[in-house]
Amino acid sequence: MDEVFQNQGESDAPAAAGSDDARGLRVLRLIEHLAGATLPLTLSQLAARMQVPKATMMRTLDNLERHGYVLRTPFGRGYVPGAAATNMALITLRNNALIRLCRGILGNLVAATGENCNLAVPKGNVVVYIERVETDQPLRLHLVPGAEAPMHCTASGKLFLSRLSLAEQRKLVSTLPLTRMTPKTITDPARLSAALAQVAKQGVGIDDEEYILGMVAIAVPICAADGQVVAAVACHASEARKSARQLLEYRPRLEQAALEMRPLLME
Repeated sequence: MDEVFQNQGESDAPAAAGSDDARGLRVLRLIEHLAGATLPLTLSQLAARMQVPKATMMRTLDNLERHGYVLRTPFGRGYVPGAAATNMALITLRNNALIRLCRGILGNLVAATGENCNLAVPKGNVVVYIERVETDQPLRLHLVPGAEAPMHCTASGKLFLSRLSLAEQRKLVSTLPLTRMTPKTITDPARLSAALAQVAKQGVGIDDEEYILGMVAIAVPICAADGQVVAAVACHASEARKSARQLLEYRPRLEQAALEMRPLLME
């Protein structure tokens, strides 16, 4: 990422005080702006928000795009975080110290529910399981940390989709491969949109045998200060042992776990 800080002209001096540290901080703040935006941000918007000249911002964006930290949307209308920025965020979330703390919270949740519990984050159009603690029950879903799952048929994925703006949600749903995983998987975009509206209203994601036949799950959000959902805490169970409705009885415990994890992920 070193080259990102190079090729900066003298026009950077007023905004960056001529220091590599200041320029490095500007890059991090730029990625933070993009990650927190609900829609792609344009060159003009980013320059105004960060109070730097457009020429300086353009050079920085070009360097970041070349290294994969930002992605220019079609027709050059704006910028979003790139794959390298997403991978950096996931590596941070998988930090050993952070994972140990989250694992302790998930362990307490498993002890209270008797079912598998996990921490998940969105990555593009899939869900990534960052950490997971399993129950000792004989019937259980086994997913290793780092495993990916579809958005449209998982409790966490539907929760993430439901919290997007309507425009973003429609755009993403129209491009998702709505693969039928089980007879209960919703594969019609209109029906999925209606289901996501219900998830948004209830504030909890539900997977009623939509991902894996015989398995149910619920998920609650971990939110940033601005309300953006950055992760989800989910609980999975065998339908032979508990129904999705029965899992909802554990919602307060999941929400408490989410509150405990929030400062770990946000600070």
